[in-house]
Amino acid sequence: MDKLLAWVDARFPLTATYKAHLSEYFAPKNFNFWYYFGSLALLVLVIQILSGIFLTMHYKPDAELAFSSVEYIMRDVPWGWLIRYIHSTGASAFFLVVYLHMYRGLIYGSYRGPRELIWIFGVLIYLVLMGEAFFGYLLPWGQMSYWGAQVIVNLFSSVPFIGEDLSVWIRGDFVVSDATLNRFFAFHVIAFPLVLLGLVAVHLVALHEVGSNNPDGVEIKQNKDPVTHIPVDGIPFHPYYTVKDILGVVVFLIVFSAIVFFAPEMGGYFLEANNFIPADPLKTPPHIAPVWYFTPYYAVLRAIPPMFGSQFPGVAAMGVAVLIFFALPWLDKSPVKSIRYRGPKFKIALALFIVAFIGLGWLGIQPVTPLYTWMARILTAVYFGFFFLMPWYTKNDTHKPEPQRVTDK
Repeated sequence: MDKLLAWVDARFPLTATYKAHLSEYFAPKNFNFWYYFGSLALLVLVIQILSGIFLTMHYKPDAELAFSSVEYIMRDVPWGWLIRYIHSTGASAFFLVVYLHMYRGLIYGSYRGPRELIWIFGVLIYLVLMGEAFFGYLLPWGQMSYWGAQVIVNLFSSVPFIGEDLSVWIRGDFVVSDATLNRFFAFHVIAFPLVLLGLVAVHLVALHEVGSNNPDGVEIKQNKDPVTHIPVDGIPFHPYYTVKDILGVVVFLIVFSAIVFFAPEMGGYFLEANNFIPADPLKTPPHIAPVWYFTPYYAVLRAIPPMFGSQFPGVAAMGVAVLIFFALPWLDKSPVKSIRYRGPKFKIALALFIVAFIGLGWLGIQPVTPLYTWMARILTAVYFGFFFLMPWYTKNDTHKPEPQRVTDK
């Protein structure tokens, strides 16, 4: 085995890669619960790819056959129902762990220097994941899939000058049709997964280049042992954090399996009842709403009133609500990173932002009423206020001094 390993190392940096990213990658010793979700996101990505491969073996990307092929998978393919439910549950699980991963970045300042590029790659992953989910949502060719795609693609037609051509280009036709289904299938199965895997790879490479953040926001590379040159507050990622992450994986898989086997539809939040009805271009569902992980932005869209008969202001606000995450490293002016040492202004602003995000998510599922519209407008103002006012309240907030070494809290 030693000779075989030496032969491989002479031709491929296997041992060097293992040391650089696992056994000799030193991570802060005070990681806590919030640091599970990065590895869980990687786990769900693998689950989605593997389950998706098996689904494509039986799925037919044809407007006449797509819905019946999904029914065939569910009813006739051995264990097909399990693969389909794993994939549908995995889609929601992916967004859940990514949202929690991003929340951890917010509370501990993981977007701050020198990790700006890690954050940018992470937000790009989020955007690609949204596209991947949107393209995959049409594939079952159910009522909500069809009309959801129809509504979202039609929003692009409100873009000035190029809107109509852009929406036709996305659909591949003047209406959502077989051409749209084939196009979305290609994006969902080939194009976006390749981009997603590439972004995940550079996200991890950038992370291991500058080192992981920690709950104290202390840079462990600034305090190294003079003899070994190893950070005194660091421990090898393997075996310490690989074992820790295995615990998180086991707990996650227990919860994930319970949902797959006992509540795969999750009351209509993961799989809507209308998606068990074949797509009918002549019959519009009474209430069209996206899946739960898109609803905060859908609520922002509906909260902004049209201008001159165009929905473009709402579309623009929805786009800004997502893209503004890129600006976080430069909006935050606080001298400290972690919420442990920040003052009350940031804590209140973050709490209001979380309430606004969850509230918008709930409103995005509800039918449009005057009361809900005004609630959405208030929460939209709170959502954008978190970002646009951040330079002011982070600069003028009180703070505690950061410790020189990481703490064991």
